[in-house]
Amino acid sequence: MAEKDLDTLFDEAFNNAQLIPQDSVPPDQQLILYGLYKQATSGNAHNTMYQNPQDIINAFKLNAWMQVKHLSIDDAKQQYIDIINQLMKERNL
Repeated sequence: MAEKDLDTLFDEAFNNAQLIPQDSVPPDQQLILYGLYKQATSGNAHNTMYQNPQDIINAFKLNAWMQVKHLSIDDAKQQYIDIINQLMKERNL
């Protein structure tokens, strides 16, 4: 049996993430996952993507994304997969 490629594993991890109760994941880890997901699916963040600088939630999201801009798309996918798999394991899902 051939090993699954990174894109397939990433898609599976994204689907598995929906099974994890959101309130069981600390907000800082949710932001890390958000940043990794955005980097993996969209590449580097742009400072102008959020129009309203007063929107604190989007400011935190943008910051989380910018924190991982040094990662390649593949590296971001792998880190996202690793975190989701760990969360699934910790929650016996």
